[in-house]
Amino acid sequence: MATTSKFCPPHLTGCLLFVVLLSHHPALASDEQTKTVELDVKPGGTLYTFADSIGGYECSFSFVTHGGTNEKWLMSLGLSDDNKLFSCSVWRPTGRSYLFFSAFKIELKGTKVEFANALSQVAVASGQNDKNLNSEEYTIGESTVTHTEGKFKAELSKLTVIGRTRHEEL
Repeated sequence: MATTSKFCPPHLTGCLLFVVLLSHHPALASDEQTKTVELDVKPGGTLYTFADSIGGYECSFSFVTHGGTNEKWLMSLGLSDDNKLFSCSVWRPTGRSYLFFSAFKIELKGTKVEFANALSQVAVASGQNDKNLNSEEYTIGESTVTHTEGKFKAELSKLTVIGRTRHEEL
């Protein structure tokens, strides 16, 4: 059963720092263990899915948006040095999306979700603060994070998910 906690357990603190650094400074990370790619988030009420992988682990981001025009977003994938943690962040680099999300889902393949966080606004200038979604706005499953029907308020600017891989020691 997947954890429903939205708070970082102490043993994941280092990985979260890694994800934060990666999401703001992709050049700091190793090419083999990290990747950042651009994606086009399109309005129009159509379900779109974007997926990418690294080290045999995949992250897919599905969404339905309305209003405005296309927005450039980024997806960063990271694999810990010991290959036990896989992270995926999808976010709007300008800090706020002007699109209305009627649905979203992020899925990690080959891992079990240990931590997830979703933001409606990401601070990009001094004086701003990140704004977390309320915990009832999204649901954490074993390998997915999805909007909660009837509770999600249609604002999304960043999703971060960390999964424990099924990596076995020999």
